[in-house]
Amino acid sequence: MNEHVRRSRPQRAYDIVLFGATGFVGALTAEYLARHAPAGLRWALAGRDLGKLERLRERLADLDPACARLPLLRADAADTGALRELAASTGVLATTVGPYIWYGAELVAACAEEGTDYVDLTGEPEFVDRMYVEHDARARETGARLVHACGFDSIPADLGAYFTVRLLPAGVPLRVDGFVRSNALFSGGTLASALTALGRGPQTLAAARARRLHQPRLPDRRARGPVGAPRFSRETGTWALPLPTLDPAVVARSAAALERYGPDFRYRHYASVRHLPVAVGGAAAVGATVALAQVPAARRWLMGRWEPGSGPDAQRRARSWFTVRFVGEGGGRRVFTEVSGGDPGYGETAKMLAESALCLAQDALPERAGQLTTAVAMGDALLDRLQKAGIRFRVADSR
Repeated sequence: MNEHVRRSRPQRAYDIVLFGATGFVGALTAEYLARHAPAGLRWALAGRDLGKLERLRERLADLDPACARLPLLRADAADTGALRELAASTGVLATTVGPYIWYGAELVAACAEEGTDYVDLTGEPEFVDRMYVEHDARARETGARLVHACGFDSIPADLGAYFTVRLLPAGVPLRVDGFVRSNALFSGGTLASALTALGRGPQTLAAARARRLHQPRLPDRRARGPVGAPRFSRETGTWALPLPTLDPAVVARSAAALERYGPDFRYRHYASVRHLPVAVGGAAAVGATVALAQVPAARRWLMGRWEPGSGPDAQRRARSWFTVRFVGEGGGRRVFTEVSGGDPGYGETAKMLAESALCLAQDALPERAGQLTTAVAMGDALLDRLQKAGIRFRVADSR
């Protein structure tokens, strides 16, 4: 169904619960909600350490005195019963607890069973594919919307491609390329998730195969997110290095679900580098990291350099930025668009997660359920929210 409706559900104690609220990105998400949640929103903080939750609540009360009354909910990622109670208490559950392949599966299962909408920050393909195989069907039955990758992975790519496609002719084959530039640093938690995913190559391939067996085939349409080859991009005037991230798969799934992407859609995702020596060095660094991630001792050493919960300070985050430029072609037309914002790994990721949760909790949306992408679940509503929140979507050129 394509009608946009505000979903009615049995009354629950909370509109949104934020799980993992005391982690680095979790605390930034809580601060964003403290500043921007609308009056009357019923939200709560959840995690395994009540002491840390209490200290976070005190900090939030400095931003908004009403936060002094925020409920605190204790739950551990390994406690199935507690997670089920947590999911049953809220309309939307947002989680920052990763690596998700280790700590996320039970929470997704609980939300699928309880009909609770779910958003996370995973960039782990194996986790997303496993959750589709294990919980998509049940979520469709209960009405739960399971929306992964609601941060820098993969909202700029997914909604940026969605924004670009709408400027191209309908009903024709479309090609979109995304080129990412950023000066941001990583947190310990982000590094742990990335190294975990890179070190699980065989498991990732097995999960992808299982998904292909379960996922219905498109009878008369094609949607792809292939890994491109390194090249010089005349469109951007930079060297383009293919990024082995979740983003192309997410964009391709949006294209498979939405007919507006046309009968034959392809998306490729690149890092954009201005100078050849930097491009060569970047490619070598990625290759070395992938190789090290295959060795358990090396992976543990790298993780130990940056502990989860750590991250860049406020001044460094304030200087950080990202830009994703898109080149879209189809039906004899070419468009250039851009998505840009501030610190992608933390400030803007917290904003994206919070606005995704608010969108599911409050906005009139398409009546869909199961595992969904941000473009499919929220589309225009989330795009509008992010623009109002300061993330820029713009047309750079059209020919």
